[in-house]
Amino acid sequence: MLGVTIAAAGAVDVSAHRRDEYLQAARIAIDPDRVQIELDLTPGIAIADAILDDIDRNRDGELSAGEQQTYASLVVAALTLDVDGTPLRMQLEGASVPRIDAVKRGEGTIRLQLAAPLPRQSAGPHRLLFRNAHSRERSVYLANALVPRSSQVAIVAQRRDVDQTELAIDYVVVGVLHRSVNAWLLASIAVAVVLSALLIRPLRSLR
Repeated sequence: MLGVTIAAAGAVDVSAHRRDEYLQAARIAIDPDRVQIELDLTPGIAIADAILDDIDRNRDGELSAGEQQTYASLVVAALTLDVDGTPLRMQLEGASVPRIDAVKRGEGTIRLQLAAPLPRQSAGPHRLLFRNAHSRERSVYLANALVPRSSQVAIVAQRRDVDQTELAIDYVVVGVLHRSVNAWLLASIAVAVVLSALLIRPLRSLR
C-alpha cells in the first residue's frame, strides 16, 4: 500500500463486487518529483477463466513470467496520465499475479505498481488526470488519491466521472514557495543585522 487513501463518497465496496465483474482499483500518490500508482485488478468468479485466458496465451495452465509481463504491459497501455495537459510516461515498476486457484475462487488480485516522473513544477495549483480504459466491457472501477507523504504537496479536490474510469486530482505545490519565502526572510534578517552593526559603531565612537 502506497499510503492512506483519501476516501471517496459513493465508492464501490471492494469486497462486495459481483461475480461477473472485473474490479479495477487505482490508488494514486503525488510526490514533488513523480506520481506513483498502485492498480489492483480482481476478477469475479464468473469471469476468472476469461481473465486467466487473457494471461495464459499458450494455454498450458501456467502463468509464466513472460505472460505476466505481457499482460501487465497491455494494462499499462490502456492507462493515460497527464499533469496540466502534459502527458506523462508511466513505467511498470512491479507486478504480482496470484495463484490460478485463487483467481478461480474470486480471491486473487493482480497488483501492478507504476510510476511516472513529473516535470519541474512551479508553486501553486496543478491538476493531474488519470484514465483507465482497460477491459471496459466487463469492469467496474475505483480511483482515489492518497494523502501525500510530502509536505510540499497538498490535495485540494478529486473529481470522477460516473463510472470512475477517469479521476482528476487538483493539488497545490507549496514546498517551492515555502523555501523561497524562508530564503527571503533569512536574507532580510542578515541585512538587518549588518545594518544595525554599522549604525551602532558610529554611535559608540561619538561617546
